[in-house]
Amino acid sequence: MHATLVKFGYPDTVIHEGAHWTVVLRPQQATLGALVLACNEPVTAFSRISDEAFVAQAQMVRCVEAMLSRAFGYDRINYLMLMMVDPHVHYHVLPRYAKTPSFQGVEFPDAGWPAVPQLGAGVTPDGELRQALLAHLRANWRAVD
Repeated sequence: MHATLVKFGYPDTVIHEGAHWTVVLRPQQATLGALVLACNEPVTAFSRISDEAFVAQAQMVRCVEAMLSRAFGYDRINYLMLMMVDPHVHYHVLPRYAKTPSFQGVEFPDAGWPAVPQLGAGVTPDGELRQALLAHLRANWRAVD
């Protein structure tokens, strides 16, 4: 795997790994259930991913949204493709919440709601909470048609 996935905790934070895309839990939870959806190909421009990766992205996005809906019932969802610090093709996937959600007794405020998400805000889960989030999200992963 490329350095961008490793920076986001790969392989320990993997929720689902497909042939072309990998979904990992974002170490800092800017919002509850914040993820990184990364192309497995070592490319640094969106236009350079393979045709197969473009096709596979649609299915992966459907699965991600269904999982997050089941897991946390978000109100909106944002995808940010920034690639300024971490150059490989990836999105920050941010479920958005009008009301502050909680998970295992910890509140996860959406500091930017209803405007632009604040990536620097949020909760950085300790090891136990991170494992609980991973288990919950993995349990809610299902392939969708």
